[in-house]
Amino acid sequence: MSIRIHHVSILVSDTAGALRFYRDLLGIAETQRPDLGFPGAWLQLGGQQIHLLELPNPDPASGRPAHGGRDRHLALTSDNLEALTERLERAGVACTRSRSGRAAIFCRDPDGNAVEIIGT
Repeated sequence: MSIRIHHVSILVSDTAGALRFYRDLLGIAETQRPDLGFPGAWLQLGGQQIHLLELPNPDPASGRPAHGGRDRHLALTSDNLEALTERLERAGVACTRSRSGRAAIFCRDPDGNAVEIIGT
């Protein structure tokens, strides 16, 4: 038996704003999404996807840990972590280095969802 991740769903308050982060800043390709009766977008990363769901978020926006590594988060990889970190910081996205000593950063999307990016 083999189990793999197909997709993760992330709640967002504004699909366009989330796409500016995930598609435009991180460079993740948008893919076709069926009409589900609410706004959102699907992003394709190789064989896996991120589903952006524009729905009310039951989680608090404030009171989250300052460092995303101490919060639930999505972990991605990048083959040029330094260039991506510079791009994010130029766009006003705060980044913190992994406290484990690994080549990794943590940041938050426009809705406060934590994202880890690991250098490969």
